[in-house]
Amino acid sequence: MWSVSFPSSAADDRLAATLTILERLVGFDTESAKSNLALAADVEAYFAAQGVDYVKVPNARGDKAALFATIGPKIDGGVLLSGHTDVVPVEGQAWTGSPFTLRRANGRVYGRGACDMKGFDAICLAMIPEFQRARLKRPIHILLSYDEEIGCRGGLDTIARLGGDLPRPGAAIVGEPTSMQVANAHKSVATYLTIVEGQEAHSAKPHLGASAIETACALVGELYRFADELEAVADARFDPPFSTIHVGVIHGGTARNILARYCAFHWEFRGLPGVPQNTARAHIDAYAGRIATPRLRIETQTETEVPGLASAPDSRAERLALKIAQADRTITVPYASEAGQFQAAQIATVVCGPGSIDQAHRPDEYIALSELEAGIAFMRRLAAELE
Repeated sequence: MWSVSFPSSAADDRLAATLTILERLVGFDTESAKSNLALAADVEAYFAAQGVDYVKVPNARGDKAALFATIGPKIDGGVLLSGHTDVVPVEGQAWTGSPFTLRRANGRVYGRGACDMKGFDAICLAMIPEFQRARLKRPIHILLSYDEEIGCRGGLDTIARLGGDLPRPGAAIVGEPTSMQVANAHKSVATYLTIVEGQEAHSAKPHLGASAIETACALVGELYRFADELEAVADARFDPPFSTIHVGVIHGGTARNILARYCAFHWEFRGLPGVPQNTARAHIDAYAGRIATPRLRIETQTETEVPGLASAPDSRAERLALKIAQADRTITVPYASEAGQFQAAQIATVVCGPGSIDQAHRPDEYIALSELEAGIAFMRRLAAELE
């Protein structure tokens, strides 16, 4: 049962509440391959204890769910705070303590997801009593999604309902770790599986067969050659300043002296805003069509497509976030997020959250207490803006 008390609005009390909630959130193993329903049920109990109206949005299989909560008037035009509940795996990483037990040391708190991005989630939840005390003329919404780490899939069903049976926000702030700087752009990401099926033969007579490995290597080589071409279109705000292609996994073959019947590789394309997301896929499909033979079958399957976030200077989200972040410039981030999905739904969106992406996905992931405090201050100024 939830027993968190909020005796005052003092910064230390809010930080203590944030740490209490973060400890609970980190305690749930919500690696993307696993269900998040236990965490969702815990947050639902918290919403109920705080008297917050919310909607649960399950996935088709019913083993995961997003939560959408509203504080303030149930009207369009408010601000949505978006965070995800899933985390990346810990297997094979050298942690010095339990990844799912929050530890505090040296002005930091450690645990899987503490930075990416349960720290932001905890701030949003801990701030609910202050949001409720504020005289909000426009609502604050909180969306906690799932499956962000494996393709940003878990918020789409909720986004589709905004402006329908759910209020449509006028701006969205995605709380990925930016050290509380306002990011107004990020690249897209698309991931693919390319499968090559050839014909087996003895390696002493390669002309009798068709090697799937040889063809896969040719395709990989063409992808990297095309990646060099992509460098001609650059945006200095990004690092690296151009679209990229990367092949991460390749496997195939039966034995050294057998022409491989099968080979497959997983690869990705990260495109600058404005570069069509299917750029690399269209190129490799055309190349595959030129080299395919009756003995060779080449197929590329799209696994995920996450749109980029394009800069929209002077959008409502950018103006608001810069003001409450007390900043005078925006940045870009090198990773993809759910922000592009909100923008695709015509909702002005930025990325701004506590912690550094440099600490995410690593053993002994952590977030500094000062970052949590900065996030709390940001939320206080947001509430004041909406009064």
